[in-house]
Order: sequence, then C-alpha cells, then structure tokens
Amino acid sequence: MKKTHVLFLICILLVAINSPIIAQGCSQCKMIPQSNMNTGGSVASTLNPAILYLMAVPYLILFVVFRKQIISLYKTVRAKR
Repeated sequence: MKKTHVLFLICILLVAINSPIIAQGCSQCKMIPQSNMNTGGSVASTLNPAILYLMAVPYLILFVVFRKQIISLYKTVRAKR
C-alpha cells in the first residue's frame, strides 16, 4: 500500500472511533447558550474561551493550507470589478 492510502485509512478510523465524543461535545456547546438565552443572558458570556479557541483553529488551519488558492480567487474576483 502507498503511504497516502495508509494515512487516509488512519484518518477514517480516527473519525469513526471519535464520533460519539464529538456528538456529545456539540450538544453541550449548543445547550449552554440556549439555556442562558432563555434566562436573558448573552451568548458570548456563556461560551468558554476554550470552546471559542477550538472553534477557530480548524478555520485557521484551512486558511493556511489553502492560502494560495484563496489569494488567487480574491485576485480574480477583484480583477473582474
């Protein structure tokens, strides 16, 4: 097997193994702000900074990985204006 196939299989297995854990975390992150909004609080004050950090990291990683494509797309859109 090629190295990329092995890496792909490992990623699939990790996602399959961790799916119940991810589902539990998402329901808790959704429940806390909803219960606080019902009592008149603000959403931002109930979210833990760690949750916000974990939410932002995947977007930053994607931006770093696809930065050349994003910049070229931005340049083509700007050129058409």
